[in-house]
Amino acid sequence: MSDKEKLLKEYEEVQFSEQNLSLSTLLITFLLILLGLALFVPKIYIKNEIYYISRDINKLYREYSTQQEENRYLKREIEYLKYKSDIEDTIF
Repeated sequence: MSDKEKLLKEYEEVQFSEQNLSLSTLLITFLLILLGLALFVPKIYIKNEIYYISRDINKLYREYSTQQEENRYLKREIEYLKYKSDIEDTIF
């Protein structure tokens, strides 16, 4: 076997060993992914819940504002009708 063949064989063995992942590397990678998920999934869930709750609060506040405006309008209408009724009572 020539020196070229020996070098080529050693080179192929080194490349083959570098391409394969060891079990410990795979386990560490898997644990890091699980740790990342454990940290970020609750954060994402909480942010989504806050978003939906604030959306509901905004909807209720809009309805409340609309009801207040309608209440003001109805009070003015009642005052107008009372005034009109008082005026008509005095005329007839």
